[in-house]
Amino acid sequence: MAATAVSPSRHLTILSSPLLLLLLLSTLQPSLATTRKLTALVQEQPLLLKYHNGPLLKGNTTVNLIWYGAFSASQHAVVLDFLRSLTHSPSSSPSVASWWLTTARYRGGPCNLLVGRQLVDDKCSLGKRLSNAQLAALASRAGHGKNAINVVLTSADVAVDGFCSRCGTHGSGSTGSAGKFAYAWVGNAVSQCPGQCAWPFHQPIYGPQGPPLVAPNGDVGVDGMIINLATVLAGTVTNPFNNGYFQGPPEAPLEAVSACTGIFGKGAYPGYPGAVLVEKASGASYNAIGVAGRKYLLPAMWDPTTSTCKTLV
Repeated sequence: MAATAVSPSRHLTILSSPLLLLLLLSTLQPSLATTRKLTALVQEQPLLLKYHNGPLLKGNTTVNLIWYGAFSASQHAVVLDFLRSLTHSPSSSPSVASWWLTTARYRGGPCNLLVGRQLVDDKCSLGKRLSNAQLAALASRAGHGKNAINVVLTSADVAVDGFCSRCGTHGSGSTGSAGKFAYAWVGNAVSQCPGQCAWPFHQPIYGPQGPPLVAPNGDVGVDGMIINLATVLAGTVTNPFNNGYFQGPPEAPLEAVSACTGIFGKGAYPGYPGAVLVEKASGASYNAIGVAGRKYLLPAMWDPTTSTCKTLV
């Protein structure tokens, strides 16, 4: 399926190395998307995200999913429960919903994410090594809704250009008269680079080598994906078209979560994610509770009302 032709925009990437890789799509010029930078674990960043006067995604916003590659039923459930937890009325605290409410403090009020279409390509119709242009083409399969985010999720055996230098990405494309649409990608890094994209559930490839945390859903790859999915979703709704909230150059911005990289609880410092909650029976670490009591570890998010990185615990 051909990628949709677009007007020029940029692409944000969550990077895990000092190099920001700006890859131009053949028909989509990426909009900014921010991935987690492992190097940011050892850097202190000024906590000020400037608003650049562009539109944000607010109100009811549909999240369409493109599952590319083989995912188990339990992996589907972990991701879907997380997405549904974002706007689910919490019965336990700290909650996934209270984490997401921080995005409502950005201009325009709350963004209510709703799970929409789900497309499954478990046969990997475009092969098991994807370019940026192919990611954009896959995202386009879910349509070009105005208030929607098309999210491509790739399985552990699918390689993506730049994967491991980046853990996920978000961007935008133009569809002419229909305007712009937002999309994102996150991959399962468990067999390719867990030390870069599944920390703190795996030891990092460099830096302080503390013991990894136990993944709350027993799946290092997918629990790591949740951290990166949370990062790109927060970045997408607060900076969907490269003119929302970010710090630094537009080619390599820090966004709502990537400005707070490596922080999951109070007292975090390089190599230490901070004080989080631990389940007695399993030893699993978490800081947020979702639907049906499912537990997640979510990164800190920049709070525009206090200009600080806000943690749930």
